Amino acid sequence: MVDTMSIDAISTLASGAGSEDPVSALRAIAELRRELDRYEAVTVRRARNAGCSWQLIALCLGVSRQAVHKKYGRR
Repeated sequence: MVDTMSIDAISTLASGAGSEDPVSALRAIAELRRELDRYEAVTVRRARNAGCSWQLIALCLGVSRQAVHKKYGRR
């Protein structure tokens, strides 16, 4: 189940990141980064609940298995 509020927020923030005003763009980028981090954590949890291995999750995220386990393994 996709959280459409998060997807909508990410889409809106991504649009704001393209603002001509650099201050507005930087604020949108910072918030976009926070929102993506939250969404990544939820999605990793969903993947683990669905039986995905740490190795597969790491491969999808482009990081090592150790890095993804360290970041999300104890939550």
